[in-house]
Amino acid sequence: MPNILLTRIDNRLIHGQVATQWNSSLGANLILVANDDSASNTLRQSLMDMAAPAGVATRYWTIEKTIKNIHRASASQRIFIVCETPIDVLKLVEGGVPIKKVNIGNMHMAEGKRQVATTVAVDDNDVAAFAKLLELGVELDIRKVPNESSEDVSKLFK
Repeated sequence: MPNILLTRIDNRLIHGQVATQWNSSLGANLILVANDDSASNTLRQSLMDMAAPAGVATRYWTIEKTIKNIHRASASQRIFIVCETPIDVLKLVEGGVPIKKVNIGNMHMAEGKRQVATTVAVDDNDVAAFAKLLELGVELDIRKVPNESSEDVSKLFK
């Protein structure tokens, strides 16, 4: 079973908060970006590699590759998965990736979305994905950085 420390939803994927605060609090030695676009976007990968902490490996896999390969992870790999959307996380869980907890960190406001928490804007598809994740037993946590208090998850469904 892969040692997945946490899965985070963040539109920005790897950036300063993820690299410094989240990764240092988790003690991960691998940040796995599960995102179809980033898996083939070498420019975006290079920018994220610059933000990644020294000594921490990064991987950029499609959702499908993550589902097919996560179970091959070595027991010594302490994995921090970062996804762009709750729909991607749901695909991972439904594909058999053993995700127990999801941190909802940053979901930008966009057309058709509504602000429900400090840094979280959702549309109906996002809400449906969160509801399904809860139904599947995945714990949800809304928080920007590890030392903050969690926001009320019920905000997602209002």
